[in-house]
Amino acid sequence: MPPAFIGSSPYCYANSLAMTLGPQSPPPSAIEVLTGSPFGAQFVESGLPHFDPPGWDPDLGLDQAIGLLGWTCRRTTGGAVSEALGRLREAARSGPVLVGPVDVGLLLHQPWSPGIASGGDHWVVVLDVDDHRVLFHDPDGFPFATLPVDAFVAAWRAQLVDCAGPFTMRGDFRRTDEVDVRTALRRSLPAALRRLTGPSPTGSSVAVERLATAVEAGLDDRTRGHLTGFAVRVGARRRADASRWLGELGASGAAAVTDHQARLLGRLQYDLVTGDTPSAAAGLRQLAGTYDALRTELASAVTVLRSVRGTGPH
Repeated sequence: MPPAFIGSSPYCYANSLAMTLGPQSPPPSAIEVLTGSPFGAQFVESGLPHFDPPGWDPDLGLDQAIGLLGWTCRRTTGGAVSEALGRLREAARSGPVLVGPVDVGLLLHQPWSPGIASGGDHWVVVLDVDDHRVLFHDPDGFPFATLPVDAFVAAWRAQLVDCAGPFTMRGDFRRTDEVDVRTALRRSLPAALRRLTGPSPTGSSVAVERLATAVEAGLDDRTRGHLTGFAVRVGARRRADASRWLGELGASGAAAVTDHQARLLGRLQYDLVTGDTPSAAAGLRQLAGTYDALRTELASAVTVLRSVRGTGPH
């Protein structure tokens, strides 16, 4: 078995949740699997492809992971700017606040920020808010970053982001049940299986086939940049982490399929960057053909693991 991947990847909400939960948090690799993100592929409303399940988004995934780990929090969203800032100030006095989505294009502390809304979602951990600036950890590599309040609000408004709504945040985290990470992961598998089987059992395969056809026809710059800068990288990492944790649970068949998916996506990065269209399309069609096997192996794992104490009827 190859070593687990360790390094930079776009795991902003998983890293942010781990920072928020503190010493009691499982590693971000487990959090990412608990959100359900590795189990599918889709095109979102903006028309961009993502290697996560149909109908899934990070906001839904965070709620799932938080609940599976035995935590509760207070999630708020919307309202006027003054109301949102008031909520954020109050929450930050009690502890770290998981804030997002924010529009990554408007995070002006990042030297590569274009300074215009891009619709790219991102999550950060707010530590303090005063009259002039917001202090936060940005998991893109910026501990104790600051932004002027108005600049932070502009990013937090997230007008072009596909998921959640403006001024979404989670604070007042409390642990209500002692759940170890393997139990949480076992309990997550039925939801992963449901995402692979509905609403259309072929949804993920169809999405990847559609992407293969788009690659052959010629990708526009926006889609190519999204794939090479984000979607392929995070898709491969998600599946590598899923393989690792499925293996920890003894679900060796599902672990093998997700490992194969990770390798197919990892190879796709070079093909897309260098413009090797035939190889990229062929790799995507191979990936599309793996979802039936993953569904079968996950169903088998769920059946076996239901007998394990703590799996429950989730």
